[in-house]
Amino acid sequence: ALSEREVEQRRGPLGGAALREIVRTWSRLGKVRDGIARLEAEKGRVAQEVREIMLPELAALRERGRSLRGQLRVLEAEESDLEQRFYLGALQLPNRTHPAVPIGDQSQARLLEVVGKKPVFDFKPKGHLELGEGLGIIRQRRLSHVSGHRSYYLCGAGALLQHALVNFTLQKLLSKGFLPMTVPDLLRGAVFEGCGVQPSATPSPVYTIDPARFEDLCLAGTSEVGIAGYFMDHAVQLQDLPVRVVCSSTCYRTETDTGREPWGLYRVHQFTKVEMFGVTAAERGTESEELLDEFLGIQKEIFSDLGLHYR
Repeated sequence: ALSEREVEQRRGPLGGAALREIVRTWSRLGKVRDGIARLEAEKGRVAQEVREIMLPELAALRERGRSLRGQLRVLEAEESDLEQRFYLGALQLPNRTHPAVPIGDQSQARLLEVVGKKPVFDFKPKGHLELGEGLGIIRQRRLSHVSGHRSYYLCGAGALLQHALVNFTLQKLLSKGFLPMTVPDLLRGAVFEGCGVQPSATPSPVYTIDPARFEDLCLAGTSEVGIAGYFMDHAVQLQDLPVRVVCSSTCYRTETDTGREPWGLYRVHQFTKVEMFGVTAAERGTESEELLDEFLGIQKEIFSDLGLHYR
């Protein structure tokens, strides 16, 4: 499903040759599993015959049983190694993207729509950080001794504004039939991997809790990971789809710590976000795209209700 050209275009950690190696590993893993299944079946037949035969043939069958167990140990060890190699290789393959999405950097992006008009002032407008600091509702400077760089405080009206925006968005989504949910902040690595995030990458995009005390736990950078974990490894009834979930959570991200002066509440290590998450069927093949369009329409409605100009 993924071509070598696509792998090369996405400029990830793998090249086209790596894709061929992953496919070869998968092919060999299938053959090894077939061999294990054949030997297991024969071992079962031998065990049944041992129970049914007379004594003179017992020694030969026991020897055959020992031989089969030895062969199985060799193949099972190879199976384990192949599974590990295939899984680690496949983890590095890029996710598929919508065919309409341009491949490349920001210069390849297409502007699809502009809503509202950008305000024009007869004075030089201030940025959000300068405004917030002047009003005493945002503090981001002189915090390295408290919480490091890229952190901030919201005070008074700043804190109330955050709560108001969260409640405004939650109420809008609840009125549209979304299921409210709260999720754990700490999740296991397999849940991140299922969402396309590799906690073991260098540099890692997530905070990992001290493995000497808490094995395999990471702080979520978005509630998407926790919601995906909720639906992981169990079935959803077809008649219940699509499932629309809304969650407000604290998000933790290992953004670059340059030590330079802050330039606003962007690329911060911790923030609060309201997330829309959907689980769809795949009967027609268009359900996911239809729900994405619905979510996009809700996002536009939120920005318009707030009187914002956006693109």
